[in-house]
Amino acid sequence: MRDPRESVHKRRPTMGRVPKVTRADAKAALRNPLAFIAARWTPEPRTVQRAAMSAVVMSVLIVVTGGAVRLTGSGLGCPTWPKCTENSLTATSEMGVHGVIEFGNRMLTYVLCAAVGWAIIAARSRKPYRPGLVRLGWAQFWIVMSNAVLGGIVVLVGLNPYTVAAHFVATSALIAVATVMWQRTREGDTPPRPLVGKAVRQLVWFLTAAAVLLILVGTVVTGAGPHAGDSSEVERMPVDWETVSKLHAVLAWIVVTLTFALWFVLKAVDAPKGPLKRTRELFLILLAQGVIGYVQYFTDLPEVLVGLHMFGSAVMWIWVLLVMMSLRERTEAPVDLPGPAAEASLTKA
Repeated sequence: MRDPRESVHKRRPTMGRVPKVTRADAKAALRNPLAFIAARWTPEPRTVQRAAMSAVVMSVLIVVTGGAVRLTGSGLGCPTWPKCTENSLTATSEMGVHGVIEFGNRMLTYVLCAAVGWAIIAARSRKPYRPGLVRLGWAQFWIVMSNAVLGGIVVLVGLNPYTVAAHFVATSALIAVATVMWQRTREGDTPPRPLVGKAVRQLVWFLTAAAVLLILVGTVVTGAGPHAGDSSEVERMPVDWETVSKLHAVLAWIVVTLTFALWFVLKAVDAPKGPLKRTRELFLILLAQGVIGYVQYFTDLPEVLVGLHMFGSAVMWIWVLLVMMSLRERTEAPVDLPGPAAEASLTKA
């Protein structure tokens, strides 16, 4: 016999209300899925920041894995593109570890696309709507797509060093846009207000230009160096590797000197803590990068150190951009509140 107490103490199972999706909703989702999501979801500011940061992290990670492909001689582990072989979309067991490494790097591009897509969705759904953030997200998307095609061209032309260099430069551009977007998620939309004088800002522009030149010459060092990316005969840039390496070292010292000069000037003019902190961090990153660079040069370029140097290059580039953006501030745009007359009319209505 059923215990009557069960009807008192035992709650009946309930189901949450399932929202009705009309045919018009389905058409709207197909016509503009981003607008459809934005109309039904408002992310927290921290969520938008984390989405933008995920794109930065994946941009750096793709540099590291791309370096692993080169340093393990797996550049032609998948000898064709977009398939891995003429008859297989994926790596096969006969291709060994090189095929796994190269195909794994290709698959990581999809993870990068997912991170960039997440950043676009979060930025599009943010309230109030900020078109500048969305444009930065889409800029990343198109860089990723074009760089994926360029990566395929790199394979099809047998790791031509000039295409490999262009591939790395495009990834550096992706890191730059992702970093700017992440910084913009932590700021407002008011016009930037300089925190330092014009002379200091010009010094930072010189520093940024020197860093760009340092990265470009670094691609030449790689293109002329011994790590061709595959065990077969791969074309190298027709320049003396040691001469270009010394030029690269000189440019690195110029960047270090400009960074130290910037830190000294910021201290002298009693600049805010933000620019000082970022400059100090950049200086320490450059010193660590310099130590790795000299050690790898005098130890015949061991693969592990070269990989660390590539990672350090990406981190250095991010911090140069952060130093540049720390010299100004953007506050949140003021919200227009209704005046007494407007409030009265709303109350009457």
